[in-house]
Amino acid sequence: MRKHDPASPASHRAVVITPNSVMVGQLEPLFAAHFGGVPVTHLHRYPAAGSAGAALGQSVSQLVFLDVSSSPDQALQLLTELSTLGAGTQVLALLAGDNPETILRCLRAGATDFLLQPFTPDQFESVIAKLARIQAAPTVASENCKVIAVMPAKGACGATTLACNLAYYWKRLGAKRVLLADLDVLTGTVSFLLKLKATRSFLDVLQRASELDEDLWRASVTPINGVDLLLAPEMIMDGVAGLTDPSPILNYARNHYDVVILDTNGVYGAWNLNQARVANELLLVTTNELPALQATQRALSYLDSNQIPNWKIHLVVNRYHSEVGLNRDVIGTALHTEVYESLPSDYDSVQRALMEGKPVQSATPLGKSLTQLVKRLAGPAEKPVAQKKAGGLTGLLNLFSKTTK
Repeated sequence: MRKHDPASPASHRAVVITPNSVMVGQLEPLFAAHFGGVPVTHLHRYPAAGSAGAALGQSVSQLVFLDVSSSPDQALQLLTELSTLGAGTQVLALLAGDNPETILRCLRAGATDFLLQPFTPDQFESVIAKLARIQAAPTVASENCKVIAVMPAKGACGATTLACNLAYYWKRLGAKRVLLADLDVLTGTVSFLLKLKATRSFLDVLQRASELDEDLWRASVTPINGVDLLLAPEMIMDGVAGLTDPSPILNYARNHYDVVILDTNGVYGAWNLNQARVANELLLVTTNELPALQATQRALSYLDSNQIPNWKIHLVVNRYHSEVGLNRDVIGTALHTEVYESLPSDYDSVQRALMEGKPVQSATPLGKSLTQLVKRLAGPAEKPVAQKKAGGLTGLLNLFSKTTK
């Protein structure tokens, strides 16, 4: 195999990460038979924590064969890190035995599939064929579907309420196929807001991703008023906090819906970052209170450090009241970014809708703003001139000191 050279990019390549020479010996004839002309890189050691991107170098598309058996803890940590590198990096877990618990841990950490020793031609061909189907699927309808990720900068900013209403308002404005996916792995509350009981959840889709078809999908979603709902599990299950790869859900949804609204639990972690990467646009939801805006500053910095482009991020100030908290112009100045939309504080309308388990009425002040927001999002994707990066917390801290004098 070729020696590793992280400085030389390749458009397509395979990377093998294992200190196990037996695994390498079993893989080499399979690569020769199936990967003619594709460069193969071999890493004899696991990259140190936080250095996976630098160790693998630059490549448009790379298939990583990761030995999980030689050092399970180190490999699973690396697998989680690899899952944040984007859809161009697919990981196959190399396993010494058929251990269901280990296989499940690998899939939850972001592995696309796995190979069991001894690596046979039939097993290898089956896995590669599956990868080809997965990689081909998103490109079919990616331009026809709009994926909107709704991410709270801080808890209790009203992001879930906004996500629910966006889905139904988009349907009212003429979208034929709309999906609202509650992908909040820890505190998903869409079912609570809409007075539903989640008999199936997105976990069912993930656990049966290899056999996902229309029948399984239909059994997993709940249609309400013309909108399909993919709910979070009612109870927190073991291992759910370690999920990193939502691609089986998102790849299928992009090919079967006109609009997909993702309700997330924030910007942090591989699970949320991978949703942000797939989304056409990201609504970062905050309020005009100082603690929320400080959290927004940190969220913007985190997204920037993880290569989420500025043009994709739209700042939405929820429950906005000009006489309470900072005004819209000051928020934009402090955060070095434009306020995309401000939604008025309309407590009575929201509470009435929550009690009824229905969207906010369109004739209310909030309803009118939601209609305006959806119309704006439904237009062509906006790619404005690159915004200034948020420069730490200095701007907000200065504002805080002024307001407390």
